[in-house]
Amino acid sequence: MLQSIRDGDRLIVRLEGELDHFCAQSVRRELDAMLADMSIRTLILDFTTLNFMDSSGIGVILGRYRLLRDRGGAVAVTHMNRHISRIFHMSGMDRIIKQLDIQQEART
Repeated sequence: MLQSIRDGDRLIVRLEGELDHFCAQSVRRELDAMLADMSIRTLILDFTTLNFMDSSGIGVILGRYRLLRDRGGAVAVTHMNRHISRIFHMSGMDRIIKQLDIQQEART
């Protein structure tokens, strides 16, 4: 479900399928295992192939945001579809997590 690429102190993770109640715990465990490397300062979540997300997905993202914030890092998201973007905005996550476009992603 997760594909990752390490680029210096950045970790780019592509989520696939659905991020809902049924898979949130396993996604959380996988992300936490990747973020155990304290040299990672930025987590970029790529939603290109994510079809659906519910409040459990918001919880997963918020938890990783707190983890990285506490170590002086950040979380960003990219390639949200309309449904996921709506959930993201309704939850208020857009106020604390940066949304990248393709040009910003290349520069970050």
